[in-house]
Amino acid sequence: MHKDAAITGVGQSVYTRRPEPGQSTHTFIRDAVVAALGDAGIDARDIDGMAVASFSLAPDAGVDLAWKLGLSLRWLIQDTNGGSSAMNMLGHALRAVETGAASAILVVGGDATGLGGYAKVAANFNTVTQMHLAPLGHGGPNGVYALVASRQMKKYGLEKSDYGQLALAQRAWAAHNPYAVYREPLTMADYLAAPVVADPLSRYDCVPVVAGAQAIVVAHPDRCVSGRAPVRVRAHRMSFNYDNQEGDGLATGISTFAGELWQVAGVRPADVDVASIYDDYPTMVLAQLNDLGLIEGSDLKRFARRDIGERRFPLNTWGGMLSAGQPGGPAGGLNGISEAVLQLQHRAGDRQVKNARLALTTGYGMTMYRYGGTAAAAILERAP
Repeated sequence: MHKDAAITGVGQSVYTRRPEPGQSTHTFIRDAVVAALGDAGIDARDIDGMAVASFSLAPDAGVDLAWKLGLSLRWLIQDTNGGSSAMNMLGHALRAVETGAASAILVVGGDATGLGGYAKVAANFNTVTQMHLAPLGHGGPNGVYALVASRQMKKYGLEKSDYGQLALAQRAWAAHNPYAVYREPLTMADYLAAPVVADPLSRYDCVPVVAGAQAIVVAHPDRCVSGRAPVRVRAHRMSFNYDNQEGDGLATGISTFAGELWQVAGVRPADVDVASIYDDYPTMVLAQLNDLGLIEGSDLKRFARRDIGERRFPLNTWGGMLSAGQPGGPAGGLNGISEAVLQLQHRAGDRQVKNARLALTTGYGMTMYRYGGTAAAAILERAP
C-alpha cells in the first residue's frame, strides 16, 4: 500500500485524428499539464518532479520540456516503455514522493505524429522491426496482432463477434465522453461489415492513433483538493521481457505477478468495481483480463458475451482507446489511469459507476517482435 502518495489531479488535451497547423506534441502536452494542475489545485511552481513519455518529443528531452513549461525540478525521468510507460512512471512517481525525492510530481505523456509519422515510428520501432519486419511490408503492429488474435480464436473457440462485444460496449461508454474521437453508436452489423485491416482484424479492432496528451499529478494525499477523496495505489507491479518472445502471445507479463498483485493489495478480482485495461486490440484486453484472474475458468467466450456484452463488468468506461483514441503508446495508459481516478472520486458524470471504490488499471506494450514485451497492473482505491 502506498499510503504517503496519491493521485491528486488529472487532465488532458483535446484528441484529434489530424492535428491542425500550430498544434504539436508540445502544445498538446502543455494543455494537458495546465488541465492537470488546475484539477489538482496546485501551482506550477509547486511541481518539483516530472516524468514524461513521448514518441515525438525529440529532438527535445525531458529537461527541454521542463524548461518550456517553466518547471524547476529536483526529480526527472523520461520513459521509453510504450504502452507500459504510464504505469512505469506512476510507480516511480509514487516511490519518489514516499521517499522525499520530490513532493509533487507531474506525470505526462503525449504525441502528435500524424498518421504518416506514426507509420514511420512503427517501421523503425526497434532494430528487429527495421531488419526483419519492415522489409516484409508487415504494416506495423496490426499484422503482428492479427496472428495473436488468430491463435486466441483457435485456442478459446472465439468468433469474430466476440471481439465485437468489446468494441460495442466501449463505444457506448464513449458516447458520454466529450473527449472521445468516436462517439457515434456502433452496431454489431457495423462491426462485422468493417473493412479488413489484417485478417482477422478489421477497422474496429485496431486502435485509432490520435494527437493529444494526458497528465496526472502525484503528491501526498493531504494535498488533495478539499472535499475530494485522494486516490491511493494499493498495489503496483510490472514485467519486462517475461518470456524472451518465445511464447504464443496469449499470456502477457501480467501472468508472472498477478497472484502477488492481489495478495499485496489485499483484495480479490471479484472486488473490482471498474477496470481500465490497455486496449490497443480487443485480443489483448481479453488476454490481460485472463492473466489477472477476472475471467472465470478462462472462458473468454462467455466473458465476452455475458460480462462485456451484457454490460455486467464496467470496462474502459471512457470508451477505451478503441473509441476515445490512442494519443501515442506512452500516453495511452495515462487515459486509463485518469478515468479510474475520476470514477473513484465519483466525478465521471454520465459514465459514473455507482459507488466505485476499487479500480484496476493496466499497461501493455513495446511490440518487440511477435507481441508486447512490457506489462503492468495496479489496484487503485478511493481513500476513506
